[in-house]
Amino acid sequence: MSKIPFGWPSVLTSLLLAVSVLLSVPRGLAAAGTPSVAAGASSEARRPRTDSELRSWLLNMVTHHGYSAQEVSAATGLDPQDVPDALRVYRLSPGFKAPPDDTSPLRVMPYPGGRHPRIGFLEGAVDPQRETKLSVFAPWDVRSYVVIDVPEAIWSNLGLTYLAHTHVPTLWSRSNIVLPRLEWRRRKDGSFSIERRLPNGIGFSTKALPARDAVRLEMRLTNGTPSRLTDLRVQMCAMLKGMAGFQAQTNANKIFAPPFSACKSDDGKRWIIWAWEPVQRAWGNPPVPCLHSDPKFPDCEPGETKVVRGWLSFYEGADVQPELRRIEQDPWLFESSGGSLPK
Repeated sequence: MSKIPFGWPSVLTSLLLAVSVLLSVPRGLAAAGTPSVAAGASSEARRPRTDSELRSWLLNMVTHHGYSAQEVSAATGLDPQDVPDALRVYRLSPGFKAPPDDTSPLRVMPYPGGRHPRIGFLEGAVDPQRETKLSVFAPWDVRSYVVIDVPEAIWSNLGLTYLAHTHVPTLWSRSNIVLPRLEWRRRKDGSFSIERRLPNGIGFSTKALPARDAVRLEMRLTNGTPSRLTDLRVQMCAMLKGMAGFQAQTNANKIFAPPFSACKSDDGKRWIIWAWEPVQRAWGNPPVPCLHSDPKFPDCEPGETKVVRGWLSFYEGADVQPELRRIEQDPWLFESSGGSLPK
């Protein structure tokens, strides 16, 4: 779409070129026909900074995740009344986009927020942060997706060192320190990455590499403190609210065989497989519902970096055990089982 000078009389082109209004001007002060901030917008709403950002998030939310105008508002702060016009500006249609072909990598997208990724136990995840969450779409249903939280939480000998929502106090909330918001970066090779440095010098990063057979994941933790870090336990959660046929709030449809946690569909014909190494616990939380394969970093000396690796895949078949045995032969997970990679 060609650029049109600001002030063009069309309401729609004004929407396109006046994203700054969305970022800073309340509805009562907004010029007629420009996107505006919703009254009482969620504290977790993140206002896109540019028109290209707004278009990207609308594509993510409406076309792929099937968001309503209210959910778009909760994620972006855009007034729900302006969402239909914004979609027309960017020539986006509500609905679900099919994958281009059967050989494409699994579709992975940043989870946009604005829609809670859990069905239940919401009090255990207030204001979930989107920067740790990715949506991985099922190969058999472009409308269904798993939300992975990587990481949901990090513990150490110092206490609860990081938490991707509000629930129990962390090292930082106890000191009234608010961590900056981050966003996933998409690389040219289709992978996603994010990196955070905590106020005490601990740094961690997560990388996701989509392929046709699985999404391979890696998390690194660097000790930038002057002291040894121990008891480095991590929660890695795969939430199933968005997966049609996998939403039963029970563990009866799941198997836990560390490092694997797997969930069976209601018809018994499909599986979701979640694994991390080196693993300390595989489990599920029925009210959410979710799968956990929670790794543990080895003790980390000052200046050292340790690594854990993860795996998410989908399987069609009644018996998942042969597939688990096959994954065990893939070097991705198990070459990191000691918390470091071969040199």
